[in-house]
Order: sequence, then C-alpha cells, then structure tokens
Amino acid sequence: MVSLSVVVITFNEEANIGRCLAAVAAVADEVLVVDSCSTDRTVEICRQYGARVVQHAFEGYVEQKNFATAQARHDYVLQLDADEVLTPELQQSIRAAKADWQHAGYTLARLTNYCGTWVRHGGWYPDRKLRLYDRRLGSWQGLLLHERYALVPGQTIGTLAGDALHYSYDSVEQHVSQLNRFTSIAAAELALRGRRRVTLFHLLLKPLWKFVHGYFFRLGWLDGFAGLCIAGISAWGVFLKFAKLRTLPAAPPASAA
Repeated sequence: MVSLSVVVITFNEEANIGRCLAAVAAVADEVLVVDSCSTDRTVEICRQYGARVVQHAFEGYVEQKNFATAQARHDYVLQLDADEVLTPELQQSIRAAKADWQHAGYTLARLTNYCGTWVRHGGWYPDRKLRLYDRRLGSWQGLLLHERYALVPGQTIGTLAGDALHYSYDSVEQHVSQLNRFTSIAAAELALRGRRRVTLFHLLLKPLWKFVHGYFFRLGWLDGFAGLCIAGISAWGVFLKFAKLRTLPAAPPASAA
C-alpha cells in the first residue's frame, strides 16, 4: 500500500474547497493545499479539514502545480482542483491503485456540473485527465494555459473507474467572465508560440465549426439549455481568442548581436 498526498492549489475557493477536502479524506495519507494568498475563508476552511497549507504567490498554472507537487510528503500524488469532488466509486478505484500500484500514472474522468445540469455530451464528458501519478516519473508542462501532467517516455498509464464531479459554473455570467480571462491568456500563449497570423478563417469559420461540432456532432443538444450555452459560448471564445491575438502589440525586434 503506497502512501498518497492529495494536492490542491487554491485562490479564493471558500465556496468549493470544503466539499473537495471532505471527499479526499477516504484516500489521502496527507492533504496539502498550496494557496495563492486568498482573501476569503479558504485557508481557514482548509485547516478545519486538517490540511497542511503552504502559501505561495501564483506564477502560472504549470509553475504552481509543479511547486505544489514538490511540497508533498509522499511521491505518489493525487492532484485535484478545488471545484472537483471524488465520487465513492472513484475513491474505491484510488484505494485499489494504492494497494496495487502498476503504472506511472492514472487518468480519471470528470463529470461537469454547468449551472445545475450534469453535462454528458458536447465533448465535455468523460474529459479524462492524468491526475494520479508518481511524481518521480513526470512533471506538469505547458505554457500559460492548458497545463497537463506529462510522464517521461516509456511509462504506462492506467485508468480509474468512477468520476470526479466538477462544479464548473454557477451562472452564464460566471462562464463568460472566466472565458474573457482565459481567452486573453490563450491569445498570449499563441503569440509566445509564434502563431500570430489571423485570417477570416480563424475569426469566422473556426468559431462556426466549434459550435456545429459541439452542439450537433458531439450531441451537445442532448444537454438542453446547458448544451446550447456551452456550444454558443465556446464558439464565442474561439472568436475572442483570435480577435485578441489579432490586436496584440507586435513583438519587438530582436536586438542585434
């Protein structure tokens, strides 16, 4: 039986962190929260659940998650977001993995709650993520957004049964607000990658395809109003990302040697 550190990064998560930590008690040998100087009751709630809290200024998702992983007391780590909750079936799968660890990492499925509706279509489920891992065999990678845990070449990945319940957005307003922030980050990341060319294809056809693909081909319409909101706002997000990229200042020329 391996010992497991459950690691969560937080910033002003008082509405979510309690149910997250309550659910990990069944699998954790240590609960570590790395907090980015929250101004609400996040830290107080974490300590009520017996979590060890480390304060660390936020430098980026990849940097924060690598820092948090390094602070864990055990090499086997389950990394969760504050708005995720382990179901009993997933708890049992994690306990089974601890008792007979066979892979460098394990993926889990996320079932997202959008404004009170559990979303099972539109490409939002099962949304598998590698979250349970041996930290000696990988690291968090990425630029500004879409961080992922990458294992060293040649390692195997297992799958866990059960879902992590992901409480994403309580309102359309919250979704749009976060979309505005994330599209700014995504545009900056594209610029860092040198992908600055923006055409009508990016501004018109890619958003249209995003809607059609999610709502019709991935059956988002089966999720009712939630599916329509997700498809429409996701398409708008594609437009915003490229529109923001188009209006970013040009990179300064490299200095002469």
